[in-house]
Amino acid sequence: MKMTYVPLIQGNMKGMKTIYTTRATSRIIDGSYNSIYKGRSMNFDELREYVAGDDIKDVDWNATARSQKVLVRQYIAEKKHNIMLVLDTNRRMLANANETQEKKNVALMAAGTLACMVSANGDYISATYSDKSSIRHFPFKTGLFNVENIMAAYDRDTSMDNDSDLSAALEFISKNIRRKMIMLIVTDMDGMNRLSGRLLKQLKATNDILLICVDDVDIKGKRVYDMAARHYLPDFISEDKKIARNEKIRRQKVAEECAEKMKSVGMTYQIIDSTEDMDEKIAELLGRHRQESSAVYR
Repeated sequence: MKMTYVPLIQGNMKGMKTIYTTRATSRIIDGSYNSIYKGRSMNFDELREYVAGDDIKDVDWNATARSQKVLVRQYIAEKKHNIMLVLDTNRRMLANANETQEKKNVALMAAGTLACMVSANGDYISATYSDKSSIRHFPFKTGLFNVENIMAAYDRDTSMDNDSDLSAALEFISKNIRRKMIMLIVTDMDGMNRLSGRLLKQLKATNDILLICVDDVDIKGKRVYDMAARHYLPDFISEDKKIARNEKIRRQKVAEECAEKMKSVGMTYQIIDSTEDMDEKIAELLGRHRQESSAVYR
């Protein structure tokens, strides 16, 4: 099988060169998921300086006294993680995130970057989404060929005749998947707004969930395609300052509603609008999740 998507994803991972090593990848993931991987099913690796979000139980007080710096014990997990990618394939994802990139391509790069990160550690990766007529579920497997297969299918099934609802994929997971997972939901602001808080809370009771929201391009002065009407907006609309101002207000209101929903559920999320520095954006999302989870479970 010739790989097309994985090389593109790996080539875009420029900011964190060390992410390709098993040890670095393990640290990014293991340090972030305190809620479903509690306990010490881990091997001691080394001492390192304390950073915000570390568990106080990991502080080595003897080493701290000798060095005059707060040092914590670093562990490497023995168990593998189960990573579930939940992808929005609605035709909205064919609209633009910025002037040159479709939301679908940004979403693909986001999900693919996390998948490539954890593949280096041998973690199990699955994906679930709705195509135009049914739910597509990819079993948990390891390896980059699995990532390639998922990314190729997602690219193909995100089409103009796909009017699917992301909640259907989450309902499928809730009813059919019993193992503990680290879930990454990738959608846009409209998809985020439509998500059921009840369903998210239900899934979060036994899983870690993060969300990436791919932003929409600003309509002002741009050639904007209306996905619902299936045509480009006339110039007199996209260049109208009052319409642009009202649209900005509407988007801000939706963003505030989404932020409140994520807060009530206790989910970490990040809004992105391009593929630039994607590995750093994923690492930032994991880092914030680590801090928030530590605060809850400490």
